[in-house]
Amino acid sequence: MSQEKLGDALGLTFQQVQKYERGVNRVGASRLFDISRVLDVPISFFFDDMPEGMDATPMSGPRGRSHGFAESQEPFGVGLDDHMTKRETLELVRAYYRIAEPTVRKRMFDLIKSLAPSDTFPSE
Repeated sequence: MSQEKLGDALGLTFQQVQKYERGVNRVGASRLFDISRVLDVPISFFFDDMPEGMDATPMSGPRGRSHGFAESQEPFGVGLDDHMTKRETLELVRAYYRIAEPTVRKRMFDLIKSLAPSDTFPSE
C-alpha cells in the first residue's frame, strides 16, 4: 500500500505518513491502532522485530522506583498462543487462502500437517 493510500484511509497527507515512517514524528497508540486496522494486521505486527527482553522489566526511575501502575501487571497477551500473533502466521494464512483451487489448498494443508509433530494437532 502506498503512503498516499494509507494517508487517505487515515485522513492524513502522505507527507505525514512519511514522517511517521521515517521516525520524524512519534506514532501515538491510537494512531498505531488505526494503522493496524487499515493494514488489517494485529498491533503486535509492529513489534515482531523488537529485541528480546525489552518487555521483561519495567523502566526504573530515580531511587529504583518503577514508573507506571502501583500493582504488578502481567504483560499484554500473556496466556495467548504466541504463534497466532506473529507476522509469519498472518502471511502464511493469507497466502494459504489466496490458493484458488480447493484441492490444492487441501493438499497443502495436509502437507504442512504431516511435517509438524503429531501431538501438535487435536484428533480429527
